[in-house]
Amino acid sequence: MRASSNGFQSRTDAPVVVVGAGQSGLAAARALSELNVPVVVLEAGDSPAGSWPHYYDSLRLFSPVAYSSMPGRLFSGDPGRYPTRDEVADYLEQLAATLPVEIVTHTRVPTTRQEGREFVLVTDDGREFPAAGIVAASGSFSNPHRPVFPGQESLTGELVHVAEYRNPLPYAGMRVIVVGAGDSAAQVANELSPLARVTLAVRHPLRFIPQRIAGKDVHYWLRETGFDSLPAVWLSKLSEGSLITDSVGFQQTLADGVVDVRPMFTALHGARVVWSNGERERVDAVILATGYRPSLGYLRDLGALDPDGAPLHIGGISTTHLGLVYVGLEYQRSFASNTPARSERRRRCGCGAAGGLDSRRTRPPSGSPRSNRLH
Repeated sequence: MRASSNGFQSRTDAPVVVVGAGQSGLAAARALSELNVPVVVLEAGDSPAGSWPHYYDSLRLFSPVAYSSMPGRLFSGDPGRYPTRDEVADYLEQLAATLPVEIVTHTRVPTTRQEGREFVLVTDDGREFPAAGIVAASGSFSNPHRPVFPGQESLTGELVHVAEYRNPLPYAGMRVIVVGAGDSAAQVANELSPLARVTLAVRHPLRFIPQRIAGKDVHYWLRETGFDSLPAVWLSKLSEGSLITDSVGFQQTLADGVVDVRPMFTALHGARVVWSNGERERVDAVILATGYRPSLGYLRDLGALDPDGAPLHIGGISTTHLGLVYVGLEYQRSFASNTPARSERRRRCGCGAAGGLDSRRTRPPSGSPRSNRLH
């Protein structure tokens, strides 16, 4: 057993392995390094920037700079501005370069097993990484939720998830249906509308939350009212379903009649969608902004997941395996607890990697998750 100067005791001489070098993984690695705990970070991509390089081109943070800086490195510029996708990716790479931990890129982990007091993470090229503990910070981008529609195998048009969408240019002049009622659905529909004829297909009415109230970003009010500190179980009920932070003027786009909203179609048939009223309409493309599920398949063989692939945990701490913790899960602790501002407060209070850097809920609701907030 090894003890650090801060009192952390490891059951083995192996390091703690963080799976994922996005914002949550990097923050967890930093917190552990401050406890003098040996850390290795495994990242499937080619850089320590998580999924950010792979999002659509126009994506911006929904949280401003003032609420988006990670521990140890401030975002540059006006604290009220909203950084772009590429700025976030660059920022995370710069942050990673300052951390005194080993980061191994191009390393995908398909499975994990337990051997005595250690975990063993096995990579897709056969390498094995022993671990005293695991921080699962692998996010959800690699596991997009794709609902199955009756007749979709016959669809002659394009059927893609927003994870594959980059920009509106390929859809110029097309008839496009965007499925979803969250932020990504609104952003994608909004930027498609000048070039394509767009309908938003939804299962429930759209609900908007303003980006700014009385001149201040909504994150300010979440903090000042104490809403963000409510127990996660309350929040999951109070904010059930998707919310749209209208950062792109989508409400005005709807008011102008440029995009319409219709109840969810019931089937796909050849070149057509079948609407709930029986109408059949020719379409060129259907874009699914239907959210993501946690990318935790590497823990299935370990027995740490339920039959649906969701983690078995309380507040991010595994209920099945000592030494396994999660960061970046939806509603893990609070409404915005996985934002960098929250992770900095968790770090200062000593919660470390097991405490939080968390998101909304274990299973996101139908519609697009708020994954483009820096969390």
